[in-house]
Amino acid sequence: MSKETSEWLNQNVLVGFTSKRGNAWHYRASDQGTETNHYLNAIPVEDVERRLFNWQAQEFDLSYSVPCAFEDADMDHFDDDGLTYKTVSVPDHKLIGRSDTHEVFRVFRSGYTIHQYDEWLLKSVADLLDDDLSIASAGLLKNGGVAWVSIELPDNIQTPSGFTIRPQLLATTSHNGSLSTTFKQTATAVVCDNTLSWGLKNNGQVFRSRHSSKSTLKLGDARKALELVHTGGESIVSEIERLSSIDVTKKQFDLIVNQLSPVPTLGDSNQAGVTRAENRQYAVRRLWETDPRVTPWAGTALGVVQAWNTYNHHLKGAETSRTERNMMNTVSGKTDKDDDLVMEVIKEVVMA
Repeated sequence: MSKETSEWLNQNVLVGFTSKRGNAWHYRASDQGTETNHYLNAIPVEDVERRLFNWQAQEFDLSYSVPCAFEDADMDHFDDDGLTYKTVSVPDHKLIGRSDTHEVFRVFRSGYTIHQYDEWLLKSVADLLDDDLSIASAGLLKNGGVAWVSIELPDNIQTPSGFTIRPQLLATTSHNGSLSTTFKQTATAVVCDNTLSWGLKNNGQVFRSRHSSKSTLKLGDARKALELVHTGGESIVSEIERLSSIDVTKKQFDLIVNQLSPVPTLGDSNQAGVTRAENRQYAVRRLWETDPRVTPWAGTALGVVQAWNTYNHHLKGAETSRTERNMMNTVSGKTDKDDDLVMEVIKEVVMA
């Protein structure tokens, strides 16, 4: 379950280029505090630093208290009842937390190296930004344990089939051990704010750096990663047009739905499992038949991918965890795997 409340999302997730993509799903003016988190155009670098990355991850010693005699040379404090205790340090371990609130994210081995957000996500690419590349979104999740910055072109790209996308470079890292520092080539479908990678070669190129003592992010790696934003648009447009030219009949769509979300028999599952599968099938079919994020491409392979991608982004799981879930799935590669599975079933059912 996500820890992010509406107030957190409206104050710790910055959304740019709303003149091109509209407001984020979590937009609520009453939860935004003294300034809006939505920007008509690019998000200034200084705003990301001032509003999100104005603190540092900090190392704290790991220790615990044990009872001891008053005469013990190591005795160093009393508890509330006046009993004597001594502090015992834990070797080869440390705590990582926030410098402003001192909230602890996790215990790590001593070899863990902090990748500060302002240095690894912001300064690493800020000097390379130009008139064609700008910050489009940035945010903190899990009380600051995870952060990201998204770099995009200022203008949308619309394919001949009417599908509008925004190629992007997603840079993310963590202080809670959940993510390596990752620069990943992706794209956003403007009609639904979904993350796409199925049109990119190898699901989009990825640069990763682990939190080790030898970790570095070279300027050349950042420059190469930013160049992917320009080239990624051509790749995904080509794939979108290919998929939009492949017809899918209603019978074929039903076969795809049944294969991707089979309804188990009660002998193989309990009633709850049957109900979940039936609800999933119903939701995807409703997207295919009635939802404007999907219906313009219904009857094609593009519509199939879009229906399942939209279901996974917006309908699957609890709404309160949507931002966190989608971001983590994108960076971890789960979104890629989900989309790849849909593509494999389309190939098997439609193009066999």
